[in-house]
Amino acid sequence: MRIRHVQRSQQGIELQMTPMIDIVFQLLVFFVMTFKIAAPEGDFNIRMPLVAPSEGIPEPEALPPITIKLTALSNGQLEGITFGTRRVKNFAELRQRIIEMLGPDPGPSVLESTEVELDCDYQLRYEYVIETITAISGYVDKESGQIIKLVEKIKFAPLRAG
Repeated sequence: MRIRHVQRSQQGIELQMTPMIDIVFQLLVFFVMTFKIAAPEGDFNIRMPLVAPSEGIPEPEALPPITIKLTALSNGQLEGITFGTRRVKNFAELRQRIIEMLGPDPGPSVLESTEVELDCDYQLRYEYVIETITAISGYVDKESGQIIKLVEKIKFAPLRAG
């Protein structure tokens, strides 16, 4: 039996690169044109408590922080707000107390050195913590539309289960 040698084609498959490049550029333009930059929700300078207090390292701030205690009911609802030793009714009154404490026109040194410590009950819902941070960090002036900063340094007291 005789085996014939079939001559194979030496031509390879030719890829068309032009349509591929066109599609890549179209996808690139599509994603660039539809990209939306998300605005940050808030810029809070928050220090979280350490796992264990370190010994021998003094705290940098000289003034003790202002303590705001948020107490909660067993279902996580807000029961009360205490600013220092005084009880306040709502977040608007809390903001007013912060404004009274800082004075009518606090300078940058006062704003940078003022620190608030949030002492929250363990079962308190997170939304009340955010409302508190919103109330004490600043507000938008209704007349001028300008942002008025109040407290920039916020830290949390260690949580206590209970």
